[in-house]
Amino acid sequence: MDKDGRNYGLTPIETSDEPPLPREKRLMKNAASILLLVLCLASPAFAQNAATPAPANEEQLAATLRDTRARAERGEADAQFKLGVAYEKGQGVAKDDTQAVAWFRKAAEQGNTYAQTNLSFMYKHGRGGAQAVAWYRKAAEQGSADAQAYLGWMYQNGRGVAKDDVQAVAWYREAAEQGNASAQINFGFMYATGRGVAKDDAQAIAWYRKAADQGLANAQHNLGFMYAHGRGVMQDDVQAVAWFRKAADQGLANAQNGLGIMLAEGRGVARNDAQAVMWFRKAADQGNASAQNNLGEMYRDGRGVAQDDAQAVAWYRKAADQGIVDAKDALRRMHEQGRDAAKQPQ
Repeated sequence: MDKDGRNYGLTPIETSDEPPLPREKRLMKNAASILLLVLCLASPAFAQNAATPAPANEEQLAATLRDTRARAERGEADAQFKLGVAYEKGQGVAKDDTQAVAWFRKAAEQGNTYAQTNLSFMYKHGRGGAQAVAWYRKAAEQGSADAQAYLGWMYQNGRGVAKDDVQAVAWYREAAEQGNASAQINFGFMYATGRGVAKDDAQAIAWYRKAADQGLANAQHNLGFMYAHGRGVMQDDVQAVAWFRKAADQGLANAQNGLGIMLAEGRGVARNDAQAVMWFRKAADQGNASAQNNLGEMYRDGRGVAQDDAQAVAWYRKAADQGIVDAKDALRRMHEQGRDAAKQPQ
């Protein structure tokens, strides 16, 4: 609660969702501080393990594809992998997941770690979790950081394998030490929550920072949260604002809400209600329930925006529909005060 008696809420810590695959070659302050598992699922961005110049035109693309197919049919794993990518993406051929899987499997069986990782992803999304784990393990045991990160995520969440936080930590560590940002944030999350490893906020901070320094927005948000609450580091609102801003500028709704809170409360930055409203709105428009509640507060009290009960009710209702208790309470109070004639939440 700020000096004006208003409730906001910093959104608790997140992890990265399912780690992204390798690319072609490449303020409800009183809310319980439960560490959330909010993952950032990336659409598969497939690897390319040899630098190949992009064909200049369709004729050159066709020639390149013919050569790739010929080499693939001769048993060259690199070409088999690339042909799988072509079918998965529909590059020069009709998009065909069945063909993509077939060629990824041929390359994977020869030990191509990119193919093993991508084959795992395709199995996982509709072709059997257990098979996904088997192929991730093959790639992980050969040292693929991407596969290690994914295998850790599957152990953490019990996908295709019995849930096992100790195994999750072990694989996250392997990938994190190779510099995989998704593994670093998830490894930090395990330290922050004491899952599979002794709780250690200082270690959590260290791994969040490594991922944040690589530009991972969720990790930047987590650092902001830890600085704001003094967990594993001296409490420092200025640092909290700096990290929230980095993540907010990347469009992360939780960080946008966090930055709005700091601006609304004048923590680590000069109080600026108009800026707070701007950031609350950005997060609220993405469906962030805490931000929707906070935006309702600002409209209700005319802070940073013209006072507007109708807008307050509209935003409170969006937050209430997502289960925010403070928003439901606010709607009831406005009804009791005659500021809302609409039906109240049950």
